[in-house]
Amino acid sequence: MSKSSTPAIQFKDVSRHFGDVRAVDHVDLQIADGEFFTMLGPSGSGKTTCLRMIAGFDQPTSGQIFLHGTDVSYLPPYEREVNTVFQDYALFPHMTVLDNVAYGLMVRNVPKDKRKAEAEKMLELVRLPGLGKRKPSQLSGGQRQRVALARALILKPRVLLLDEPLGALDLKLRQEMQLELKALQEQVGITFVYVTHDQEEALTMSDSLAVFNQGRIEQVGAPAEIYESPASEFVAGFVGVSNLIRGPLAKQITGSTATFSIRPEKIHILKAGEKPPSEAYSAGGLISDVIYLGMYTRYEVDLGGGNILTVAQQNLTTTKGKPLAAKGQQVQLFWEKDHAKQIGAK
Repeated sequence: MSKSSTPAIQFKDVSRHFGDVRAVDHVDLQIADGEFFTMLGPSGSGKTTCLRMIAGFDQPTSGQIFLHGTDVSYLPPYEREVNTVFQDYALFPHMTVLDNVAYGLMVRNVPKDKRKAEAEKMLELVRLPGLGKRKPSQLSGGQRQRVALARALILKPRVLLLDEPLGALDLKLRQEMQLELKALQEQVGITFVYVTHDQEEALTMSDSLAVFNQGRIEQVGAPAEIYESPASEFVAGFVGVSNLIRGPLAKQITGSTATFSIRPEKIHILKAGEKPPSEAYSAGGLISDVIYLGMYTRYEVDLGGGNILTVAQQNLTTTKGKPLAAKGQQVQLFWEKDHAKQIGAK
C-alpha cells in the first residue's frame, strides 16, 4: 500500500472541555500516513479523548481534526474511514468467531459467500486459521484480541484506532502481542493509532509517539529520541526511569544550575578512591540501598543533601550475593557528558 504525503491525522488547535475540565487543551498534532503512532500518558492525560475524537465518538469543543486532508471534526463515526479496537474486545458471545469477523460486511449487505471468504482470509492474517466455528468463550484472551483485530481490519479502514487493547492480558502474552501487532501493522500498511499508559508498549511498537500530560502534548518524536532526550521533567520521569539533577548539585557536577537528566543505565560505579575519566561528569556517594532484579541490579546512591541517584547495572558476571554486599560502601559515579541531557534544551 502506497503512503500519502498528506498526514493520516491532523489536529489543529484542538480542545475538548467537559464543564470546567480541560480534557484536551490546544493540541496540535500530525500523524503520518502508514505509521504506528502511540499516544502515551497517565490516566486523565487526554490521550483517550483524542482517540475518541478521531473515531467520531466525541467532538472537539474548538479546533479542527483532519483525516487524510478532510475536515471530519463533526462527522459521525460511520462517515469516517476508521475503525476501533477496544480493551474488552466487544465480541458477540452468541456468534461464532467467523461470524464475528464477518459482522461488518454483513451490515454492509455483502453476499454471504464473499464475506465468509473475506473473514477466513482475515483469520489467517491474524494467525487463527481453522478457528472460525468456535465461540469467543472457547478462545484465550490473546486469541479474542486477534479476532477483534480481524473484525476491525476486514472493513479495510485507512486508520485503525487501538484503545489499550492489551491491557487485559498477562505480561508474557502482552509482550508477545506487542511484537505481533507491530508485524501486523507493517503487513497491512495502514496507520495504527495506539493509546496506552505503558511506556514499554510505546517504546516497543511505535514509529513515533506523543507523550500526554494534563490535556497537553509534552513531546512528540521517535521512541529513542523521547527516551534519550526528554523535553521536560515530566517526560524524563514518565518514559523510563531518570535521575533529575538540579540546583547546587548540578552546578557542582556540570558547572551550570540548569536541570539535566541522566538515565540509570548510563552511570558507572567505581570503588572509592578509583578515579573516573577526566572528560566525564562524576560524583561521590554512599550506596544506601541495593535491589537485585535478576537481569540487572539497581543501586540507590546517596550523594548527600537529600540527593539520591538511581544506578542500574546488568548482572553480566555477578551473582545475587555480590551486589547486595555493596550496601553501605562509598563509591564514585561517573557518566559521559553526552549522556547528561539538559531538560528543555534543543
